[in-house]
Amino acid sequence: MTVTGHDAVKVERDDLGVVTISINRPDRMNALDHPTVCALTELVARHGTDPGTRVLLLAGEGAAFTTGADLQAIKEAGADAPTPEVTMDSAAALVRAVLTAPVPVIAAVNGPAAGVGVSLALASDLMLMADDAYLLLAFTNIGLMPDGGASVLLPAAVGRAVASRMLLRGDAVSAAEAKDVGLAVEVLPAADLRAAATKVARRLARGPRRALELTKRSVTGATLAELDAALAREHEGQCELLVSADFAEGVSSILEKRRPDFS
Repeated sequence: MTVTGHDAVKVERDDLGVVTISINRPDRMNALDHPTVCALTELVARHGTDPGTRVLLLAGEGAAFTTGADLQAIKEAGADAPTPEVTMDSAAALVRAVLTAPVPVIAAVNGPAAGVGVSLALASDLMLMADDAYLLLAFTNIGLMPDGGASVLLPAAVGRAVASRMLLRGDAVSAAEAKDVGLAVEVLPAADLRAAATKVARRLARGPRRALELTKRSVTGATLAELDAALAREHEGQCELLVSADFAEGVSSILEKRRPDFS
């Protein structure tokens, strides 16, 4: 097995062509700052289109899969933070890279997945979760709307009613519930997750690459035909909300660990 990558993203390749791309910011619960999103996008696109790659496995180092946007980094950057337009474009590019990779993509959700981290997991073809992991679609709790394609990825997976409940209420979705509604294909003890995800990946890696590619393309085309329109709506709406007073209050409440007041 070979290991390469950027400081914030680790890449491992095994003898069957399974490429594991791990977010490696455990001290920040794998929160995604702009450079990390760009690195992930580049690595998924590059390794996903490499003829030697058979499967991509997305993972997080430490206690989390990814807790979404790095709000602390945004606050510290101040006026130098990426614009809402740049933020939305980069999130959309990452999700597109996962969806258009010509190989199966597996997400091993080992802990909390929040915000765009949930979108990343939803864009994957298969999601496996640790039994103590959860998905947090808390966009509305901080004055935002779903992004990273979540407004179409989630309804495509679980239907409009369940997706609306999850997205409007912003509650955490346990691994057990994620499996019950069809988001997670398997829930395992945390200690067994990576090995189990690797086993699934290696099984797929032994399959016919072109047949898997065309199957993935067909499923994506049939279920996510509205992706472009959804990303456009998210871009317009989120660019408005990212400069709102509600979002500023939501960020402050999270960083200060208090409940936001949107009254």
